[in-house]
Amino acid sequence: MPGCLVLVVGPSGAGKDTLIRLAREALADDPRYVFPRRLVTRPPSADEDNDQIDEAAFAEGCAAGRFTLSWRAHGLGYALPEAAGRLAADGHVVVCNVSRRIVAEARAAGPPVSVVEITAPPKILAQRLAARGRAEDGDLAARLAREGQVEPDMRILNTGAPEEGAARLVAHLRGC
Repeated sequence: MPGCLVLVVGPSGAGKDTLIRLAREALADDPRYVFPRRLVTRPPSADEDNDQIDEAAFAEGCAAGRFTLSWRAHGLGYALPEAAGRLAADGHVVVCNVSRRIVAEARAAGPPVSVVEITAPPKILAQRLAARGRAEDGDLAARLAREGQVEPDMRILNTGAPEEGAARLVAHLRGC
């Protein structure tokens, strides 16, 4: 029975990583749910739990088709490990934070895909990004102005306590 690749998308500062972390904690005792770490061409931080990959390894992995999905954004390379696609094909619900730009490719490529969009009003997004104080985030106004058109299967307006948004995400994951 095929599983599902759950693609969590939304603007920078929406709280995607926070809600994913809380969902991972809530579902830790159920092996059906897998939360692979992204590969990113920068070190992990308090705001983003990723595995670092250098530019050469990223380029090699893309050329060799060693990633379930890969994309570039904000001058960085991002990828989902190959195991993520295998786990979804083997019946697991695999939850990943990805760029909105990769959704159409993912929907066309492999296992069933469910898209969860996490968002917040622009003022909240700006406050959250400014609080990070990450120089590599670049021009915050430009990041906030980026639009991404995607039809989500679920939308979470993340303006309350993170636990509220996480509860909605967990309910969606259990329905996959």
